[in-house]
Amino acid sequence: MSKVQTLRVGPDEAEQRLDRWFRKQFPHVPQGRIEKMCRKGEIRVDGGRVKSNTRVGPGQEVRIPPLPTEEDMEAQTRMPHVSKADAEMIRGCVIYKDDHIIALNKPAGLAVQGGSKTTRHVDGMAAALSFDRHDTPKLVHRLDKDTSGVLVLARTPAMATALTAAFRHHGTRKIYWAMVAGVPYPKIGTIKYGLVKAPGHGKGGEGEKMHCVHPREVANTPGAKRAQTDYATLCFLGQRASWMALVPITGRTHQLRAHMAEMGHPIVGDGKYGGSGQENMGDGWGSQLGDEISKKLHLHARSLEFEHPVTGKMIRIEAELSEHMQRSWDFLGWHERDVPNDPFDADEQWQS
Repeated sequence: MSKVQTLRVGPDEAEQRLDRWFRKQFPHVPQGRIEKMCRKGEIRVDGGRVKSNTRVGPGQEVRIPPLPTEEDMEAQTRMPHVSKADAEMIRGCVIYKDDHIIALNKPAGLAVQGGSKTTRHVDGMAAALSFDRHDTPKLVHRLDKDTSGVLVLARTPAMATALTAAFRHHGTRKIYWAMVAGVPYPKIGTIKYGLVKAPGHGKGGEGEKMHCVHPREVANTPGAKRAQTDYATLCFLGQRASWMALVPITGRTHQLRAHMAEMGHPIVGDGKYGGSGQENMGDGWGSQLGDEISKKLHLHARSLEFEHPVTGKMIRIEAELSEHMQRSWDFLGWHERDVPNDPFDADEQWQS
């Protein structure tokens, strides 16, 4: 920061608005900051308070308060403010870190990016994940706000390009864990319904929503895109609920949630696709199970596997269940040790 100084408007300068004169002297200071300093009385002309549109002319003296340097302003642009609490929280989510990549176990309820009504999100906290590096980590893929689990950020521009390409061209393998209503049949299979965006309906289902389209009708449905999900039933409790492993072969919006609901087995806690007011009565439908089972969405990005773009080694990152899902698992007596890392891998020799 500079020191307080007083500058005189030059004799060859025409009368002009204060803010325009100020920005000629200090082009790195934004308009909003000039207006704020005027409101607070920090900028004064001939000792008096002024507004940003006050006109100044030759011979007048302008008080200049301490100003950030150009380097300070650039640093603020690179490193947006993150509160101490948010910085500690997001750093506590780190489950993998090397010179090129950072992976988080994103909490359920935390958005990945901002929106018109979303001001607290991972992207806005990414500056706190720079650690010893100059660059702020960049997002290379997304998770829904209510979905927890593995979220990867690139620590350099080159890595962001490489990882973005890997996600786009299916160079990664993602396995999600979910609790769904009922027990799917067959217990292992593939869902190939296309998806098309349409308005939502009803309480808890407002906003855009993905509707399923039969594979034969995708080509004839405007806006529809092909989608594919592999699924495997890991454990089940009578006919009430199942622990599922889900692999999105394509990456459509709300794909897993829409596909499981289309099967008649919505993900537990899914108010948009499972019916926000529907209780599960044991017939395989209804996203609210009751008892000790949380009403939050039970969908978790369990693992992500990919070839490291720099080292060439296969990286597998796993994220522990979110708190509300772990409570549900404990209540039902389900344990991670009882299921394979990848139920679709023939080498694990496992069957539901």
